[in-house]
Amino acid sequence: MAVKSSKRFPNIVEGHIGDGSSKNTIELTPPLHIQSFSIMIFREPKTYFIRTYGCQMNELDTQIIQGQLEKRGLAFIDDEENADLLIYNTCSIRDLAERKVMGKLGQLGRGKKRHIIGVTGCMAMAKKDSLFRKFPHLDFVVGTNNITDLGTVLDEVLYTQRQVYKTDDRFEENLDYLVAKRDHNVKAFVSIIRGCDKFCTYCVVPYTRGGEVSRPAMSIIEECKQLVDRGYQEITLLGQNVNSYGKDKPEWNCLFHDLLYQIDRIPGMGRVRFLTSHPVDITRELMLAIRDLPSLCEFVHFPIQAGSNRILKKMHRIYTKEQYFEKVAMLTEIVPNVSLGTDIIVGFPTETEEEFLETYQAVHDIRYSVGFFYSYSPRKGTPAMRWKDDIPDEEKQDRLQRLLDLQASVTSEIRASMLGQTYEVLVERFNKDGKMLKGRTRCWKKVIFEGPENLIGTLQQVKMNSFSHETLIGERICQSALKIL
Repeated sequence: MAVKSSKRFPNIVEGHIGDGSSKNTIELTPPLHIQSFSIMIFREPKTYFIRTYGCQMNELDTQIIQGQLEKRGLAFIDDEENADLLIYNTCSIRDLAERKVMGKLGQLGRGKKRHIIGVTGCMAMAKKDSLFRKFPHLDFVVGTNNITDLGTVLDEVLYTQRQVYKTDDRFEENLDYLVAKRDHNVKAFVSIIRGCDKFCTYCVVPYTRGGEVSRPAMSIIEECKQLVDRGYQEITLLGQNVNSYGKDKPEWNCLFHDLLYQIDRIPGMGRVRFLTSHPVDITRELMLAIRDLPSLCEFVHFPIQAGSNRILKKMHRIYTKEQYFEKVAMLTEIVPNVSLGTDIIVGFPTETEEEFLETYQAVHDIRYSVGFFYSYSPRKGTPAMRWKDDIPDEEKQDRLQRLLDLQASVTSEIRASMLGQTYEVLVERFNKDGKMLKGRTRCWKKVIFEGPENLIGTLQQVKMNSFSHETLIGERICQSALKIL
């Protein structure tokens, strides 16, 4: 077979089959939107590199992408320069994450192209084919709802040598979650619902991930069972709004708290967590499940976003500050040892100093165990994009810093109150220094302590002696490793 290298891709060959005296051909049927072209014979890329930006949902999507590629025969290499295939799984929620991706794609365009380059994730949905105009060296764009189409898209790119994008607006529940390549041996993410129906005015998720689509309970239960059988000790249930689970499928008669009871009954189930919640959908039934189910950890990410009712209405958060505080009071009454986390945006359009101080006071009063604070940045395609971004950057940064300082003080007070007490810690891995073991309490407090490697994946009783920033430093008081059974 006579072949010659493609000018565009070094790992594609083109030519004809035979001894040169005949013109044997391979007949392939191209997609309808592809025009005529020469028949191509190609060999598969053998290695891939993938970089993930954004949230836990993106991390899980990356694991599923990796599983599909390795099932196809590709091997991951941690070498961006020499991989045959480069994939950037992107985020559009924050401006910084988007700018990082744009910078990386621009840098690749200035070099000598030796890779097939693809973009997946939220940016793929938000920008779609405009990415091709800005980055002509980009080969494919696959949206958040089309992970299952990755292999087909890659085939089309290799066969046609043309740019391909696949970005459906709605997710179809046909994804093989079990193919995911897990990067951790102790804890795993499990997707239970994709998309969001809340349409907060600052958020691109309903536009990049579509409306809410719940995953069938039996599929979730089966994945959780397999993870338990493989030795995973902690499962985190993921969704843009996990406690909306089942509302789009009333015929199932299975809401989020019902699902949690089913998961808790799985033999050998260890710890269960969930991310992330919308306050409107946090019900009393869910609070009772947190109290009563042995597997369910006492930590709830409970984002308030702002402390001013006017700003909450402008954000379309569909609750008031008073309603939010009522739910917090109910939760802390039902689960006295619960820890709360939050997300907050400062400098939202038209936010006054007085309204920011309402947010500041809410953080002071509720005493979140952990907070993720951001200054507002407009996102293209959201309703808030129509409004003037009228808070100066220096004012946004001042408000953000004041909030961070307050949270640091609260965090220190909470950690100090834990000193001298003993808590159950699930040991996850060694700390970055390779000397101390690292794990978390049920309430999501990070803990490090000395111990041997064989404690990884076990529950240990650890006495808290000190802390540094948000990390507690302790000593193991139970000498025998207690495996989660």
